[in-house]
Amino acid sequence: MSFVVRFEDETTTVVHGADAYEQEGPLTTFFDRNGGGRLASAFTQRVASFRTARIIEVRKMDPACAASDVATLAS
Repeated sequence: MSFVVRFEDETTTVVHGADAYEQEGPLTTFFDRNGGGRLASAFTQRVASFRTARIIEVRKMDPACAASDVATLAS
């Protein structure tokens, strides 16, 4: 699964391989739960973190349309 993150400076980034996210202090962190279920699971891996204050929007991206959405965001 992937997420599209849009920032206050109008840039975007795609976080691939994450299936959940949550705020951790001043950061929003994206996780791959690896089938563990909870974010506190021993199987969970952190994939990416960004300063929460810079984030405007987070959208879950359907894997089937991920390539076309990334191309649209880039233009």
